[in-house]
Amino acid sequence: MASILIVDDAAFMRMMIKDILTKNGYDIAGEAANGQEAIAKYKEVKPDLVTMDITMPEMDGIEALKKIREEDASAKVIMCSAMGQQSMVIDAIQNGAKDFIVKPFQADRVVEAIQKVLV
Repeated sequence: MASILIVDDAAFMRMMIKDILTKNGYDIAGEAANGQEAIAKYKEVKPDLVTMDITMPEMDGIEALKKIREEDASAKVIMCSAMGQQSMVIDAIQNGAKDFIVKPFQADRVVEAIQKVLV
């Protein structure tokens, strides 16, 4: 099954996504709490897919997305956004994000996005 790196500064959000993914048979490659950690972890674990929060301290999700895509042009990244972050979501898609999911997470939407991107 696909391995997924979960990136979110809120431990609670990471736990929620991890719960949805493990229940659906996905393997958790690792977790990161900010963009800097996400890049280091990506290089280390080489996941099949990344769920990336947009708003994080130190380095936001869009910067981390750009850096990961510089490292690996085929990286599959799904952005996680709060309501009202439309312009950031558009920015992320333009920078190579494959899809986005909105908080609070709906389990079926998360799984649907991941399945779609991993095909």
